[in-house]
Amino acid sequence: MRNSPTPSADTAAAAPTVDALIKAVLAGEHGPLPSGLVATSVFWIHHGTRLAGGDTTYLNQYVLVRLGGSFGGCAFEAGEIDQSICRDASGTPLDVLLREAPRPLRIAALDAYLSEIRPHRAAGEAGDAEPVTLPTGTPEVRAKARDAAIAGLLDIEEGAKVGLIGVVNPLVAAIRERGGEPLPCDFNLKATQWGDPVTDDMHEVLASAEAVVATGMTLSNGSFDTILESCRSRGIPLIVYAQTGSAVARAFVGSGVTALSAEPFPFSQFSAEETVLYRYRTVGSA
Repeated sequence: MRNSPTPSADTAAAAPTVDALIKAVLAGEHGPLPSGLVATSVFWIHHGTRLAGGDTTYLNQYVLVRLGGSFGGCAFEAGEIDQSICRDASGTPLDVLLREAPRPLRIAALDAYLSEIRPHRAAGEAGDAEPVTLPTGTPEVRAKARDAAIAGLLDIEEGAKVGLIGVVNPLVAAIRERGGEPLPCDFNLKATQWGDPVTDDMHEVLASAEAVVATGMTLSNGSFDTILESCRSRGIPLIVYAQTGSAVARAFVGSGVTALSAEPFPFSQFSAEETVLYRYRTVGSA
């Protein structure tokens, strides 16, 4: 696979933690002050998916923020926020959301800001990201294409242990197809489609993995910083696949994140037509 340049410095300044990134944005270090911007629309989506041949129903909730020509999104666990957030937060200055909102809405607001400052499509046009078109088709066809694109960011030896934090069955299969041994971890699943046990102990997985693939949901539940620091300290690759906070995760490419599959809203499961995700890699990664 070809190498790609790192994202430009205006949106990828190294930040040690997500909270540090939020503080930098509030200080105007990444672009306009958020106090002068307004979240035009805050909305949420609740949906379920069961792919053909599977026995798992994925239940997902997303809160989304519209800022100018961009959307920011963040998945959240049931009960973290309720539908009144749509009424209460729409029209709120962005800095207020970044400071005071529940964490999922803060991540969505941060994602909207960073996406507006530099859309993924602009990074693709500049050669800083590789656009990957997902084909028209059924949910199964599109999920398989998406997860193959994510697994394609892995550069591993045959039999390498790959921590998978946030489990979707097609991605388990895609990792195996690349010769990896998945170490699945998820708070909501007990087993994969093939009966592999799924642990809820992230630290156990991080300690033994030779590479880690993590979902953007880790930004929402607060585990992203722990995963980032573990992979930095152990010197192992960290690949992030993000619908949640795709532009937030981009800010850490080259600063702990080795590669990123970024999928801006509207996400692939909400369309049967062609959509585009964007793959970022650090310089020198394969």
